Amino acid sequence: QVMLVESGGGLVQPGGSLKLSCAAATSFFSFVPMGWYRQAPGKERELVAGISHTDTNYTDSAKGRFTISRDDAKKMVYLQMNSLKPNDTGVYYCNMWPPRGGFWGQGTQVTVSS
Repeated sequence: QVMLVESGGGLVQPGGSLKLSCAAATSFFSFVPMGWYRQAPGKERELVAGISHTDTNYTDSAKGRFTISRDDAKKMVYLQMNSLKPNDTGVYYCNMWPPRGGFWGQGTQVTVSS
């Protein structure tokens, strides 16, 4: 069973915005810290932003441009991405924070290009 399903990616020009969504299959994920991760071409997957029920955390590249949020009643986690740059290109995944190997989904592709 697929536990986490990402959506909302696409092709966007530099400076544009996207909002990614992560739908969880069970309410388990509403009780744990969650994160958004990115795998850029030729690179390892890395944390972009994490959220608990009391705190958020962003990588330096995401600070001031991305906002992670959650709606536990809907079992959803979001990533609002503004002022996108070509270096933001990659496949974006949601997972627990820190991640669990068995919960990786198919991800959603984000391409920032003119």
